[in-house]
Amino acid sequence: MKMRKLGNSGIDISPIAIGTREVGEKSKQQTIETLQYAIDSGINFINTADFYGMGMNELIIGEAIKNRREKAFISVKTGALRNHQGHFLGFDGRPNAIKNFCAYSLTRLGVNEIDLYQIARVDPNVPIEESVGAIKDLIQEGKVRCLGLSEVNADQIRRANAIHPVTAVEIEYSLATRFIEKEILPEVRKIGASLIPYSVLSYGLLTGNLSGPLPKEDYKNMFPRFQGENLEYNLKLVEKLKDIASQKGVTAGELALAWALHQGDDIIPIVGMSSAKRVDENINLVESIQLTSEENKILNDTFNSGAFKGERYPDALLKVVAS
Repeated sequence: MKMRKLGNSGIDISPIAIGTREVGEKSKQQTIETLQYAIDSGINFINTADFYGMGMNELIIGEAIKNRREKAFISVKTGALRNHQGHFLGFDGRPNAIKNFCAYSLTRLGVNEIDLYQIARVDPNVPIEESVGAIKDLIQEGKVRCLGLSEVNADQIRRANAIHPVTAVEIEYSLATRFIEKEILPEVRKIGASLIPYSVLSYGLLTGNLSGPLPKEDYKNMFPRFQGENLEYNLKLVEKLKDIASQKGVTAGELALAWALHQGDDIIPIVGMSSAKRVDENINLVESIQLTSEENKILNDTFNSGAFKGERYPDALLKVVAS
């Protein structure tokens, strides 16, 4: 794969990152083998958070990168609080808390330095300058390599970058979720950072494999775009994506990921990969699926901002994402 530069860092990074939010749902050994296969195959960007699996994800990743540390680029989000049942309690962006979280992550990962350290969400009770200042201290101490932000708005990006150069911004972005294009993405590019999109398939909506109504136990029921008439409308829109993909000889999900990759070399999507086979499939997609300017225009026009019905999060969650 052709590597991409990570923001202003000059670091070569794979064009896609391997997401680990669901690490632990497969067997530990399978997860380790998949991560090692991905690293050995050239996917060097591993994206995680200290609150994924209550720290278990970092322990598994730590085992996976033994003897591969120089090949792996580790991104860690921090600041989210959970109880023993995994329920979110809020966010803590106080400088001492961030330094405390970092110390535990370094231990669980078994590394001396975290490559990209990100504030998962901005703590509404702590000025972002203070939270970023803590990460700046960690960078100066050699415990963190680069500063990242997650789910921030354009003003917060500017304020953070004034304290220390921001290398990357992680945020939701897909054919179905394009709100960042108005202010956030231009600001990311203005400061020379990379964009790290998550949910590039919109929680499976863009795979073309969903049908409604969803089972009652499906967590996606909490998202407005998967509810009632919104879901019916959105599934009809996805049929158009499937038709366009079919003409190109690919699946709807493959086309949606290819679109994200095509929006700029400064974009590095996070992709879940649960097996070596999935790693190979994604590498093949990166290397083989190219979009013409006409195809890109058709996708942009058909799935313009606001084309899909329903907010990306319920009201309660929208209140904790500054973006």
